[in-house]
Amino acid sequence: MTHILNNPAWHALTSGNRSLAHGSGPVRYFWNDVSPFAGLEENSVEQFDELARLVPFDSPLAIVLPTATTLPAPWSIIQQIAVWQMVYIAPLHKLPSATSVVQLGSADVPEMLKLTKLTNPGPFEHNTLRFGHYEGIYEGDRLIAMAGQRMHPQPYAEISAVCTHPDFLGRGLASQLLVRQIHRIKAAGEIPFLHVKSENSRAIAVYRNLGFEKRKEVVIYIIQKISPTS
Repeated sequence: MTHILNNPAWHALTSGNRSLAHGSGPVRYFWNDVSPFAGLEENSVEQFDELARLVPFDSPLAIVLPTATTLPAPWSIIQQIAVWQMVYIAPLHKLPSATSVVQLGSADVPEMLKLTKLTNPGPFEHNTLRFGHYEGIYEGDRLIAMAGQRMHPQPYAEISAVCTHPDFLGRGLASQLLVRQIHRIKAAGEIPFLHVKSENSRAIAVYRNLGFEKRKEVVIYIIQKISPTS
């Protein structure tokens, strides 16, 4: 049986993130103001054709595949990103003090967009907050660190948008937020996992130190429909 995390977007869109899913049958996707990810049950030529027919917007999509591949027309590959998929395997760390951590809501979105644009932890849109469980740390009126959850292919839950303002690196802020997310996921009886770019050795070291282990290297394709020429 193929592992759930070999096709995390499909399993998320048909289980833990069903309420945010669009599409039908073997083809599902998030609206583009939430997340660019789409999921296909089998990643076949027929299902890529159906995705092109179903998606009503022209902005890029993201597809997670377990190996490098070529994609059929009408899809064009904009970017190919090698990432580590890491799963939490360690005993729980002590939950850190929550005195400086705040729940993030709609009023915080401008600061969240500003921080993610600066640090580029992955796609973050105006309604990405709908995935839930976002927390952050402020310095005055400035959001300086945050983390939340994204894809939820049950029984796994993805920790995402982990980022720290460059002026505040080295203070353990991301680790503090990560441990809180781990506790939240484990308390729900689920398994934390995450994705990190293969070349991001600094983040990989942090995740390993906290108890994440590399499961597999996967490929995230950023793709876009090619408009037919007249």
